[in-house]
Amino acid sequence: MTALELRLRQALQPWRTAPAWRIAFSGGLDSSVLLHLLADWARREDLPPISAIHVHHGLQPAADAWPEHCVGVCAQLGIALEVARVQVATGPSLEQAARSARYAAFGERLQQGEVLLSAQHCDDQAETLLFCLLRGAGVRGLAAMPASRPLGQGSLVRPLLDCSRAELQAYALSHGIVWIEDPSNADERFSRNFLRRQVMPLLAERWPQVATNLARTAGHLGEAQQLLDELAETDLMAARGVSAFSWLPLPSLDLSTVITLSDARQRNLLRHWLAPLTRLPDSDHWAGWCDLRDAATDAAPIWKLTDGELHRADGRLWWLSGEWLRPLDPLDLACDSFSESVELPGNGHVHLQGELPQGRWHLRYRQGGESLQLPGRGRRDLKRLLNELRVPAFVRSRLPLLFAGDKLMAVANLSQSSEIQAGGVRLHWSPPIGAQGLSW
Repeated sequence: MTALELRLRQALQPWRTAPAWRIAFSGGLDSSVLLHLLADWARREDLPPISAIHVHHGLQPAADAWPEHCVGVCAQLGIALEVARVQVATGPSLEQAARSARYAAFGERLQQGEVLLSAQHCDDQAETLLFCLLRGAGVRGLAAMPASRPLGQGSLVRPLLDCSRAELQAYALSHGIVWIEDPSNADERFSRNFLRRQVMPLLAERWPQVATNLARTAGHLGEAQQLLDELAETDLMAARGVSAFSWLPLPSLDLSTVITLSDARQRNLLRHWLAPLTRLPDSDHWAGWCDLRDAATDAAPIWKLTDGELHRADGRLWWLSGEWLRPLDPLDLACDSFSESVELPGNGHVHLQGELPQGRWHLRYRQGGESLQLPGRGRRDLKRLLNELRVPAFVRSRLPLLFAGDKLMAVANLSQSSEIQAGGVRLHWSPPIGAQGLSW
């Protein structure tokens, strides 16, 4: 058994009981070697079922022939192949957009507990570290690629991170493996290609072990990031606290707990908390956090990030995304008693507990000037009532209101008039949950 095969087996030992191994198969050198190694191993031992996924981005004419090549290779090795065709969004970074589309496709296809095996190696790790270093990344970025991480319902595993590109190429040549050469890999307008073709060879002339050493540094930084994550988890447990609005299913933190931490721990906590929710800001953009944190008590500051917004209300930080950031259409929904859930376009669902008296009942949103007859308290302005209850500003315009004709009778989840309360009537609202975080 070669050293390459031995390292592969050691790396995959913890994943031997997975329901399936799926290989990210581009048809290039690295993934072709990984596919060949696994097919050979599977002929000798019982392994989880192996199949491959080829993502076709359609970004260049040459790529149209690659699925056919991959089909032929997999057929020869007796491995099932799925070809996933994706649309790559336009944007400032074609590389990033293609990566996002690729990993989204992989994540969608992984079933519970399945493992996606990707063929990044030691040289890739070194180039990633150098690339992130030149971009001014922090510890999380400099930790480069983890050996494994969650993806979809399963896990992404990189079993060749301890192997060099030279080892993979030697294996391919000795076994007669034919692979695809992507023409874009020669385009040095792409930063990673420039590093791979110009910078790394120059560094290797002076420091022959540069790739191994940089990859080792990425491993050390990965351990440092793990310690930072453990510290953030401790801080997160303390900062979650208890919201007065248990029915509001939004990520939130207690601001008073967060601001007791040092500035560095605040940023570490927020990075950890926000990482599954949005792409993280660069160093300069963190001024937005200071502005939000330090704003006057009666202010309603907002920190806008790539995939959502951080709001401050009721002494808490609230993460808003998805439907919460889209304006609502006016609502005037005629209704009688309804026990089944009723969908509100872009605003979750409502249902009614109890029986309404005869009348012209409508669901509407707040327009201003409404008042409510409260049990034992007389008539109160809705604005004042919401202020007393400290309802976050971003919620108020979305609260479903129940009217009898033009008379306000109930505010979802909060209060109902004395006229219907005796009958046990309650208006329940299940707000939208927002976007479900990043998928890659």
